[in-house]
Amino acid sequence: MSITADTVKQLRERTGAGMMECKRALVETNGDLDAAAELMRKQGLAKADKKAARVAAEGILALEKSADGRSAAMVEVNCETDFVAREPEFQGFCADVAKVALASRTASVEALAAAALPSGGSVDERRRALIAKIGENISVRRIATLESADHLGAYRHGTRIGALVAITGGDAALAHDLAMHVAATNPAFLSVDDVPAEVVTKEREIETAKALAEGKPADIVAKMVEGRIRKTLNEKVLLGQPFVKDPDQTIEKLLKAAKAEVKSFQRFEVGDGIEKKQDDFVGEVMAQVKASSAAG
Repeated sequence: MSITADTVKQLRERTGAGMMECKRALVETNGDLDAAAELMRKQGLAKADKKAARVAAEGILALEKSADGRSAAMVEVNCETDFVAREPEFQGFCADVAKVALASRTASVEALAAAALPSGGSVDERRRALIAKIGENISVRRIATLESADHLGAYRHGTRIGALVAITGGDAALAHDLAMHVAATNPAFLSVDDVPAEVVTKEREIETAKALAEGKPADIVAKMVEGRIRKTLNEKVLLGQPFVKDPDQTIEKLLKAAKAEVKSFQRFEVGDGIEKKQDDFVGEVMAQVKASSAAG
């Protein structure tokens, strides 16, 4: 049967797939637009599944804040290359996912995948369709949602680093500055009291070994070690860090002056913790040269 250009155009608009793929699907379904769309959806799912094992360590962070400024959601969506991360369609998908995350208030990636998008279909269906169109593995890696009775700071540095900070007291400007600080300094904990005992023990072992190696008298090693541990831990915790906009005061002093308190914070950086494949091109060439020489 004859497949018109207009029918192909309609299917392309519905699926986002290439012209030839659309035409083949229409031929297979005898020109039935709905059946062709369903067929391509199934094909798209198959393509997505095949690409699922490929490392996706690039991508962007998307932030969405509520109208009242008291809640926000942050999601990391990964792809394989920074080229795709700059694509408007990929970025639009990420923004939509952040909106759904905020609306649903979910902290589960699985629940978010099943959530419906305003444009139709679920987050996971849209993700798979995007994989079929773009040709790269795409994954919604993680999500953070925070709420505050007073103020919530949300800051995104470029598209790769983002932070959320919930505070009581203070004002919106302070919350924003704190989110900016967290994005810049990446504190591991809120206060020294939150540092796990095993981390403190490990730091004590390291500092003790360093002090003994310096030849310090045993009777002052303990005092030195405790002082160094306090300094090291303060570098790791938000309250002990110097404020990035005014290094002469710590975050703890800043909060006291504003009669404010940090209730919780979250920081994401794209690809953090994902092991990327490192291509050793020089090694590959040398191996090929050696193999060629051995064969000769």
